[in-house]
Amino acid sequence: MSEENLKTTPLNAAHIAAGARMVPFAGYSMPVQYKDGVLKEHLWTRENAGLFDVSHMGQARLRGVSPLSAFEEVTPGDFIGLKPGKQRYSVLLNKKGGIIDDLMAARPDDDGLFVVVNGACKDNDFKVIDDELAGQVRIERLEDRALLALQGPKAAEVLAQHAPEAASMVFMDARAMNAFGTDAIVSRSGYTGEDGYEISIPASEAERVWNTLLADERVKPIGLGARDSLRLEAGLPLYGHDVDETVSPIEADLAFSISKKRRDARDFPGAARIAKELAEGASRKRVGLVVLEGAPAREGAEIADEAGNVIGVVTSGGFSPSMGKPIAMGFVPPAYAAAGSKLKVIVRGKAQTAEVTAMPFVPHRYVRKL
Repeated sequence: MSEENLKTTPLNAAHIAAGARMVPFAGYSMPVQYKDGVLKEHLWTRENAGLFDVSHMGQARLRGVSPLSAFEEVTPGDFIGLKPGKQRYSVLLNKKGGIIDDLMAARPDDDGLFVVVNGACKDNDFKVIDDELAGQVRIERLEDRALLALQGPKAAEVLAQHAPEAASMVFMDARAMNAFGTDAIVSRSGYTGEDGYEISIPASEAERVWNTLLADERVKPIGLGARDSLRLEAGLPLYGHDVDETVSPIEADLAFSISKKRRDARDFPGAARIAKELAEGASRKRVGLVVLEGAPAREGAEIADEAGNVIGVVTSGGFSPSMGKPIAMGFVPPAYAAAGSKLKVIVRGKAQTAEVTAMPFVPHRYVRKL
């Protein structure tokens, strides 16, 4: 997509005013970093509170007679059992058990199901849902809403000043509430591995809310660069890189997204393949790698065994600011997937030693109970 055809979020002017370096991402002009740079933004989020504009994501309401049960026709999660005030991570599956997208779906109120999908996938996602569930649910895209993410150990105390009700929430709670003097949908979740919130607000209020949060000395704006390094340290897959329509939830190490009830019923798209992989194991598995020497292994770098035989590929990789060393994720056969396995990554033609490690690389700090 050419520069002039890029969409912008309601915060575009605010990013430019803050000195952001803007780049094309998911069809939008988005901030990759601000004046402090990626490394400082990353560490600020780990120690304080980082504010992200994620308004490029797709927000929608699924309404109808029974939107929760209908949603189970395209996902493997237990949505019939999703309680009010709760949110669930899930995957949209194709008929072969491949992942069309990963998403969040919540019941912040009694108004159907509130769904948030990845920005690059949203048009296709909503078409798939509309096509598959036509006649059962209506899907209303919320194009007039912005989405902010406030992440880090000080996020809760910052948000409590503007949305007192948010302080009583725990990880994966989602509520409709009045916050910043406007109607908001708030979930205690995020994509950094840190405690934090995602805040859906009317687009017309986005700049005011953004500036209100940034007036707090504990909060700084954070770009896509640090968002990516944070999610990599958290061991979270990025759609279109670590997962795509050829990858199953079992291969992607996302088996937790398939509820026990649904595993037993086998009533979701691609259930035959997924049940087989659950029983017998998949032919490849997403793993974490610490690169023990040399430069970071980026997406596309080959993974080899100790004898130099290519066995897989890196799907995400970079330098970990928190660990001070290069890390990566990629797919390898199960025989090489155990933590401690010694492998090689091929970077610019050179074989570098790497070791499989358990993920997340940096422990999650989600608040599961108060």
